[in-house]
Amino acid sequence: MPSSMLQVKVIKSMAEVDRTAWDALVGDGSPFIEWDWLACMEEARCTGPRTGWQPQHLTVYDGKRLVAACPLYLKGNSMGEFVFDHSWADAAQRAGIEYYPKMLVAAPFTPATGLRFLTTPGGDRPELIRLLGQTLQAVCEQNNLSSVHVNFCLPDESEVLQELGYLKRVGLQYQWLNHGYQTFTDYLAHFRTKRRNQIKREMREVDEQGVRIETLYGEEIPTEMFPQMYALYKNHIDKLYWGRQYLQAKFFDLLGQRFKRNLCFVVAYYEGKIIAGTFNVQKNGVFYGRYWGAFRELRHLHFNVCYYAAIDHCIKQGFVRFEPGAGGDFKRLRGFDPQPTVSMHFLAEPRLAAAVSRFLDNEREQIHRTIDYLQEESELKLGGGDDKSET
Repeated sequence: MPSSMLQVKVIKSMAEVDRTAWDALVGDGSPFIEWDWLACMEEARCTGPRTGWQPQHLTVYDGKRLVAACPLYLKGNSMGEFVFDHSWADAAQRAGIEYYPKMLVAAPFTPATGLRFLTTPGGDRPELIRLLGQTLQAVCEQNNLSSVHVNFCLPDESEVLQELGYLKRVGLQYQWLNHGYQTFTDYLAHFRTKRRNQIKREMREVDEQGVRIETLYGEEIPTEMFPQMYALYKNHIDKLYWGRQYLQAKFFDLLGQRFKRNLCFVVAYYEGKIIAGTFNVQKNGVFYGRYWGAFRELRHLHFNVCYYAAIDHCIKQGFVRFEPGAGGDFKRLRGFDPQPTVSMHFLAEPRLAAAVSRFLDNEREQIHRTIDYLQEESELKLGGGDDKSET
């Protein structure tokens, strides 16, 4: 498919592209770039000029047929990205370089690795990725923008982008992997004795407080639960000194109408009322923990709702991976081990690009050392036997 035959179009709303055609490119890829998810973000005004996430999605057509695309945003800030480049922006300002606006290919507000460059099944995927990557560079330079960022992308995407001169950044996230568990007891059996007993104690204490935990997914989720999930989300954000509300009530309502197929709620009840819950997304064997909130604080409630109940659900459904999101070293104590994440960055100004490249060389080395160390110190004993003393 020669690139000369293809036409690249920029769209400012998901409403400008056919839903079926877009989702045919997504296929089994990330749920966070499906048409419904992105359109709900736009309709609820979670993304838009007001929030610093202005949609400028790239689409590629062969005649009237959509053959490639990527979710693209013109960013007026670095909020909600989870790949932190504030120090780059500061360095650019000191050098007299306008860092904002910049271009970002990402799933908004979502630190989950997944498809970023959508290509037609059976097409020449590397060439279509190359075309999108080169187009992003050209748009950046022609409009005197500082940079292009592609966050939490896949290996085949990063490989092509690196050939085009994008800089590679490696991050770290804690993820739960299903090591062939058939039951929750199997999962517990892989912990060293001290940690296994601690998890059992945390589960027992919540049960003894009279808390009931329920997991609902797909069409099991009642529509009236979506406003409650928004209230939990907002309540949690409002408690945090550094909290920033990205999502609106309308977003939750729209997902209740259009996206139940990919949703899973884990809800805690006390005396018949919801006191806590998590809003999760699932697709193609992967479970994504997204939003947590609690109206009532109880000891160990967070761990039971966010992790233990969710892991039990993953095992029962045969899921291969659980990504709980960014941060939280306490996840490691519950069987989530470090995994690398990758983002790719093109900086148009040569001096800034050279400085960032040197920074990333050092950062990558440090991240890989950290991952190696933490994996060696894993709480799981996958090789069999308690190979650390339990004193």
